[in-house]
Amino acid sequence: MENQLAKSTEERTFQYQDSLPSLPVPSLEESLKKYLESVKPFANEEEYKNTEAIVWKFQNGIGEKLQQKLLQRAKGRRNWLEEWWLNVAYLDVRIPSQLNVNFGGPASHIEHYWPPKEGTQLERGSISLWHNLNYWHLWWQNVEKEKLAVEKVGNTPLDMNQFRMLFSTCKIPGITRDSIINYFRTESEGHSPSHLAVLCRGRVFVFDVMHEGYLMTAPEIQRQLTYIQKKCHSEPDGPGVAALTTEERTRWAKAREYLISLNPENLTILEKIQSSLLVFCLDDDSPHVTPEDYSQVSAKILNGDPTVRWGDKSYNLIAFSNGVFGSNCDHAPFDAMVLVKVCYYVDENILENEGRWKGSEKVRDIPVPEELVFTVDEKVLNDINQAKAQYFKQVSDLQLVVYAFTSFGKKLTKEKQLHPDTFIQLALQLAYYRLHGRPGCCYETAMTRLFYHGRTETVRPCTVEAVNWCQSMQNPSTSLLERKHMMLEAFAKHNKMMKDCSTGKGFDRHLLGLSLIAKEEGLPVPELFTDPLFSRSGGGGNFVLSTSLVGYLRVQGVMVPMVHNGYGFFYHIRDDRFVVSCSAWKSCPETDAEKLVQQVFHAFCDMMQLMEMPHL
Repeated sequence: MENQLAKSTEERTFQYQDSLPSLPVPSLEESLKKYLESVKPFANEEEYKNTEAIVWKFQNGIGEKLQQKLLQRAKGRRNWLEEWWLNVAYLDVRIPSQLNVNFGGPASHIEHYWPPKEGTQLERGSISLWHNLNYWHLWWQNVEKEKLAVEKVGNTPLDMNQFRMLFSTCKIPGITRDSIINYFRTESEGHSPSHLAVLCRGRVFVFDVMHEGYLMTAPEIQRQLTYIQKKCHSEPDGPGVAALTTEERTRWAKAREYLISLNPENLTILEKIQSSLLVFCLDDDSPHVTPEDYSQVSAKILNGDPTVRWGDKSYNLIAFSNGVFGSNCDHAPFDAMVLVKVCYYVDENILENEGRWKGSEKVRDIPVPEELVFTVDEKVLNDINQAKAQYFKQVSDLQLVVYAFTSFGKKLTKEKQLHPDTFIQLALQLAYYRLHGRPGCCYETAMTRLFYHGRTETVRPCTVEAVNWCQSMQNPSTSLLERKHMMLEAFAKHNKMMKDCSTGKGFDRHLLGLSLIAKEEGLPVPELFTDPLFSRSGGGGNFVLSTSLVGYLRVQGVMVPMVHNGYGFFYHIRDDRFVVSCSAWKSCPETDAEKLVQQVFHAFCDMMQLMEMPHL
């Protein structure tokens, strides 16, 4: 399995970074043309004509001036979007990020050697931790020597920058803007942290995972975890300072400043948590889970005990009482594909080793974990209680279902020459149309790692072609052959959009850049961005369907909706199944995650039935 990390090859990990192309600025004319296409499903004829006039005016007026300034900015930066995106999408956001911005997902160990079983939390936890730490250790050793395998699409290398941010990274709350600290250092750069933080029953512990130059073994890690658990189960709970990370960002920043003012040692404690490789969360819950239904465990990963999650950490590894696992990550430093990589590595190793530790059972004489005890007063305890109250109020409003569709998967869709990602996206469009009686503006993630420090672009799957097909499926007078033909047209459109977006020809990030240039120049907000059709079609982060493909491995992800009347819809694709997660807010009378998923599953079957029809 180490070959997944380091390949015996002449290639060096970051050798392509300097030769990766800069993120391009698309043509203004092309972007506006694509934007106009994207708003069509949400406009009547009069509204569309009005928007068309606004776009033409923008293109021939202020838009051209903003485009020139954006091109000027791009000349001095290899990625003109990078800093803006980090700030606008993550660091400037003031809503509580642990539930609203973080992503997470359940581990798939339950599908092979680790079904839920009480009494296995520490033994399994130590094995899972060891594989995670082994990934880090190999990564740490090999990044210095640049021996990590370069990820590629075909023969084209991808940007590897986000992989630096997985371990020893934390977001720090600010009054108006947060910041990210990455404590990772290569050997030549200086000391790099090698300690873990463990949260249990409102208390915080740390221990170094290296002893006398060697990584601890799983039995040694288990001894440390056993010490922590016994101490926490025989003594009163701690204050649960971690719950403050669930707070609205400015309130958390102020609470943090006050905490530090109480005692300088509190800052030292915070820095030990922030710089830790990852946070290991000992959670007393025992969520239900089966290979076909991950709903309850996924909900607990997103909205479980706030005193045993450090919401700002790049990586929280959660161990439940029944030996089930998951992870919760701050989204700011990296996108989900980084976590997918490490989760798959760990799962493959657990599978290969039949869920057991097969190394040395010897336990060296290692110092016991250190407890980090914050100095708190009534104000801090009140802040913690307030944070918990707002957190549990929002948590109680979240509906989340994660089900496996097992009738078929990637294998059959590929046989029918249908792209499996597009298959799911169109099924979702049909499901939303049937459930709500109208098109659903939709965000899908496209990866832009072909470019220097590239992250994501927006694909808008709700196209004119998709809506025409959805309407044909609801129209009894449309023949099956016509429906199939329209479906294949929608497939072709989506496939082209995904290719365009991945190769720097999307338009959403471009429009964002133009609006930010206007803001920086102190100009009035251009009419393009105040036009009702802009937000109705999803612009400005108003997509009712927020979606992403998590990949083609045994790793599933979950997130909350982008808007109150929307859905968060994430999925992974396997040869024999599609696993989908869907979230919605209970307080919105319009949305129902359970109903939407059932409609998606019906759409899968209807679409496959259409493919049995001969071609027109």
